[in-house]
Amino acid sequence: MTTTLPTRTATSSIPALIGHGVVATVAASAATMAVAAGGHAAGISLDMAGQPIPVTGFGMLTAIFSLVGVVLAAVLARFARRPRRAFVRTTVVLTVLSLVPDVLADAAPGTKALLMLTHLVAAAIVVPLVARRLSA
Repeated sequence: MTTTLPTRTATSSIPALIGHGVVATVAASAATMAVAAGGHAAGISLDMAGQPIPVTGFGMLTAIFSLVGVVLAAVLARFARRPRRAFVRTTVVLTVLSLVPDVLADAAPGTKALLMLTHLVAAAIVVPLVARRLSA
């Protein structure tokens, strides 16, 4: 007689995925606002095209696009053969593409760098937390 120990595996349960996605979204939104506030406190301008970007705007846009990512994960969980792999590959490409408008923005170099940093911080939080909930 052999005994099999239970193994911990990721699940593609949509409610669990959404729950973890919402937690990741809140964490990423708070982190991007903290990065923006810290950059501003360090003297980096938050002006783009002559208009100031409110710190809360960083959190709001992070929340919107993170939730889009959660929806993407849910769709991939349902239809992709390898949802985790598809999600990670897609989000890496989308993260890189999200940097393009920052490079082209009418803003100071420090502001552009801060904008790009917030994108990377958000992705570093959301992508792994959501990917863990997808089956390999």
